[in-house]
Amino acid sequence: MSLLEDRLHDALLHGAAAVDESPDLFARVRLSIEDDRRIRRQRRRIAGIGTCIAGAVAALTVAFTDNRQGELLMDWWVLELFANALLVGIALWLGPLIKRFGKSYAADVFRANPRTGKSFIVLTDIAYYLIFFSYVLFTMSFQVKGGWEQTVGGAQLQHEVARIGGILLILGLLHGLNLITMPYMGRLLTLNRRLDQETPPPPPAPPAPAATPQA
Repeated sequence: MSLLEDRLHDALLHGAAAVDESPDLFARVRLSIEDDRRIRRQRRRIAGIGTCIAGAVAALTVAFTDNRQGELLMDWWVLELFANALLVGIALWLGPLIKRFGKSYAADVFRANPRTGKSFIVLTDIAYYLIFFSYVLFTMSFQVKGGWEQTVGGAQLQHEVARIGGILLILGLLHGLNLITMPYMGRLLTLNRRLDQETPPPPPAPPAPAATPQA
């Protein structure tokens, strides 16, 4: 063996001797395998739910669509119900998705006070659902609007597509604003906490003088 090979061999031996065995290596590997299985089960469950929803929508569409003289006609309220159900489904799907991918970001922002970060996320979720469902209620139609027909037409289709695009635009703007302002809020809360810890407590009040007895 050459001198270079001897030095490399000695370095590898010293490096292997300095490495300590991890006592929880098997437990971490097992947890990783269980997480992979759980993720696969969730994906299969989501795919099954999506297939069931798509099948139900297709069945309802066929059931409420009439074929009159070669034209497919659907009552206006059927499309309105479909649009409302789609908006609610987007809210129930998009909220947990944003929360799942935003946990690490919130943890980094509020790492000095994690309890405040958890409370902030909960309050943000409440505001998210309030905005979403209030938008659905504000834009819901209970009668035929001007320009609509008793059956689904282009005006109603444009209205429903605008509803879906509007809520996605509102949520995108709010989410972007939240991402921009959250670091400043985390910094401000951290500074307030440090100031509270560094501020000395007020000195105790002096004792009241004792009353002198009168002769």
